[in-house]
Amino acid sequence: MNLSIKVSDILKLFPDAEALGSCGTKEIKGIANLRDALVGDISFLGNARYKSQVKNCKASVVLLPKDHADEPSEGQLFIKLENPSLGLAQICKLLESKLYPKVKPGIHSTAFVEMSAEIDESVSLGAFSYVGKKAKIGKNCKISTHCHIGDRAILGEDCILHAGVKLLSRCEIGKGVILNAGVVIGSEGYGFDQNAGTHQKIPHLGTVVIEDGVEIGANTCIDRARFEQTKIGEGSKLDNLVQIGHNVKIGQNCLIVAQVGISGSVTMEDNVVVGGQAGFAGHLKVGEGAKIAGQSGITKDVTPGAFLKGNPALPFQLAQRIAILQRKLPDLFNRFAEEKPKD
Repeated sequence: MNLSIKVSDILKLFPDAEALGSCGTKEIKGIANLRDALVGDISFLGNARYKSQVKNCKASVVLLPKDHADEPSEGQLFIKLENPSLGLAQICKLLESKLYPKVKPGIHSTAFVEMSAEIDESVSLGAFSYVGKKAKIGKNCKISTHCHIGDRAILGEDCILHAGVKLLSRCEIGKGVILNAGVVIGSEGYGFDQNAGTHQKIPHLGTVVIEDGVEIGANTCIDRARFEQTKIGEGSKLDNLVQIGHNVKIGQNCLIVAQVGISGSVTMEDNVVVGGQAGFAGHLKVGEGAKIAGQSGITKDVTPGAFLKGNPALPFQLAQRIAILQRKLPDLFNRFAEEKPKD
């Protein structure tokens, strides 16, 4: 990692934690899993299945659940927390602030800003970026290199745009939104009409609205609506390489994992979780709190709270039973072949 953090600074992050033992070093110089950690590292127990690895862990500092019973070795510090994984995330934020110091406000000399654009003086605009006509960029936004902010696009306060983000015309971004490298917001929707045996393009004149606190992973594409809005609800988190079609409505606090494809006009209610590579047919409704397993194919509406798996998707427990029975089919056919009466 090539970056150290004082043990005293770690303890300051967790004033209510129980600390056991005494660390043999004043600084931590790396983060590692329980099995591979060495003296000078910090490690954590985030999953109970790795509990047995704590005894032999060599890390100088270990974050543990409050009910963990092991005692630290000599020169080792145990910090007991309600949520060790969340604790490690706090430490990573502290390290991140040291690895990536705050960018100074200002517009890089190679960036191009149209005269009618409105950019707050606290904004940082990176090299070779473009801001279009009548675009608005709010306070404390950090826009990296080679970004495109289209005409009349709106960017709320405290947003972060990583390298190569494309926020196309008239799209709206709320406060505290993070767009990772290569994200495209407002790409042309995929829609065609048949005419005389050819595919005639349908113009998409709508927009995309991204609400506050959303994070969108690298190279994800969100299509503009045909004539209204494609919307991503407050607090939702999208992984890399997700495709959101035109007119889609994603609710609040949804989690959508990598390579998911959502066809046009799908409505997804709040707190939905979608596993990687799942696919959705168009014009469906996915109810609140539903969970969709990875690689599932969703072709019908999903009721609130449902847990589906498979293609076509079935209730999770039924899909599991079918999968078990499928593995037994070769033996079953062999038995039939052996028991078949001879002519």
